[in-house]
Amino acid sequence: MRPIVALLTDFGTRDHYAGTMKGVILGICPDVTLVDVTHDVPPHDVMTGALELAASSKYFPGGTIFVVVVDPGVGSARRGIAVDTGDFRFVAPDNGVLTAVLRETPAKKAVELTERRYARPTVSRTFEGRDRFAPAGAWLAKGIQLTALGRPASNIQMLDIPVPEITADAISGVVLRVDRFGNLVTNIDRKSVERLGQPGHLSIDAGGTTVARIVATYAELSPEQVGGLFGSTDHLEIAAPSASAAERLGLSRGAAVAVTRKPS
Repeated sequence: MRPIVALLTDFGTRDHYAGTMKGVILGICPDVTLVDVTHDVPPHDVMTGALELAASSKYFPGGTIFVVVVDPGVGSARRGIAVDTGDFRFVAPDNGVLTAVLRETPAKKAVELTERRYARPTVSRTFEGRDRFAPAGAWLAKGIQLTALGRPASNIQMLDIPVPEITADAISGVVLRVDRFGNLVTNIDRKSVERLGQPGHLSIDAGGTTVARIVATYAELSPEQVGGLFGSTDHLEIAAPSASAAERLGLSRGAAVAVTRKPS
């Protein structure tokens, strides 16, 4: 199978940035298959980048190389790193953007991108995605070993991604991200809710508003309702049919969401 390099950035598609990275990769490894995971991470939003990466990477073929550039610290002293988790390899700034994937599968190897031969001759302080990260990913696709990219890296930066608080009668969580449809995606997972009780015996509070029941599909909610459902990542979402739950409830990332067992 041809090597796969998957790109995830906050570059958008209006400017040349994402396309230029692809050009650099193809110049080093012409037979690579390039995949755009997304280039629409909100600018500088490392948390969203980390969550989008974790939600998507597990569905790629083993051996895929992910080049991840959500990098508000571009040009600073923050390191560039490459990480091998066994099934996948990741090239990224060391700013926490790999937190969610490394929580699920810890790194087996990690190196700093210090070997200059695997970067472009001149590295721009404003576009390391082109000059450092894209070449490193391309050379991995071409067959070099991860350890050739630089010296071993330890103490990889990790974000403080909130985890829910679980008691016998309630789960207290938060909204981690708002998707483009306005769904409020929480850190409350399906298994935790199922252990708490059946949907009909549970109540959901989102930012101080009691929302409708947990449903299986958006269509089960009436046009004016906001309810709960489990999205594609098996986490509880607060959603409205054909509308933005975020706008309807006036909520965003960090909003409190609680699932409680109704009194008998």
